[in-house]
Amino acid sequence: MKAIVYSKYGPPEVLQLKEVEKPVPKVNEVLIRIYATTVTKYDCWTRSCTAPPGFRLLTRMASGIRKPKKPIIGMELAGEIDAVGNAVKLFKKGDQVFGISLMNMGAYAEYICLPEDGVVTIKPTNMTYEESTAIPYGALTALHFLRKVNIQSGQKILVFGASGGIGLYVVQLAKYFGAEVTGICSTAKLELVKSLGADKVIDYTKEDFTKRDEIYDIIFDTIGKSPFSGSKKSLKKDGIYLFTTFGLPRLLRMFWLKLTSKKKVVFDVIDPKSEDLIYIKELIEAGKLKSVIDKRYPLEQIARAHRYVETGHKKGQVVITIDHSK
Repeated sequence: MKAIVYSKYGPPEVLQLKEVEKPVPKVNEVLIRIYATTVTKYDCWTRSCTAPPGFRLLTRMASGIRKPKKPIIGMELAGEIDAVGNAVKLFKKGDQVFGISLMNMGAYAEYICLPEDGVVTIKPTNMTYEESTAIPYGALTALHFLRKVNIQSGQKILVFGASGGIGLYVVQLAKYFGAEVTGICSTAKLELVKSLGADKVIDYTKEDFTKRDEIYDIIFDTIGKSPFSGSKKSLKKDGIYLFTTFGLPRLLRMFWLKLTSKKKVVFDVIDPKSEDLIYIKELIEAGKLKSVIDKRYPLEQIARAHRYVETGHKKGQVVITIDHSK
């Protein structure tokens, strides 16, 4: 099968299209013919073995000290069940599915094996493979954090990075849960964030939200770039500051905030379950959640896709399509 393989850390050009052995499912696994995957900033960090300051050594230890432990990266996927192991009961050949391979990765390939009890389920009936593959990581991350802080109807939430791969799902899910949503993004993305349900939008290139008198129950920083001091002033006395990514300097400030105020700082590592993805699928089919695709690239142009993601200008997801007829 064709796969994108890398044998050393570095720029996008380390990603090479090669022929590799097609995997064979174990008794409890399904073999998925992948039609679409994505490029996320986490894929880029894994490829280059970089991470926010303070975590780079840990990243290298996890990925491989001298060279990558796993030659095929990629987390999100959508495709068709091509074969099932003898003990599999939840799926059958021909099922159209979507899901995520968070720890083992491997989605930059024509085929992947996943356990039947992994984070994979039948794809939404009202979405294509490309639309489906843009869902799992961002939506599951947003759902995890919003559940963790028990977001309530009527609360005011500020979403920093509202047009990104996680932020666009925070906006939609927070709105679904009944919150008043304010999204922060650049000028070109304001209309997109509005269309996803944001009650208010702020253009960070023209306005500093910390200068407003607005006070929020929750500030959710999905990209690790919100101004820390100003943000904590914009939180209610017992408000919550959420992070999905951060560096060591910010981590220290987060601990200090927890020690010196009643305001809460929440950061976590997601551990999604198949039932979470099924919940997301049901919201999609009910018309409550949609994906946003910025650009599409064929598998052969994945280095180009990585370069685009690393510009930091994407809105929504960058999808990689896999043509099995070639």
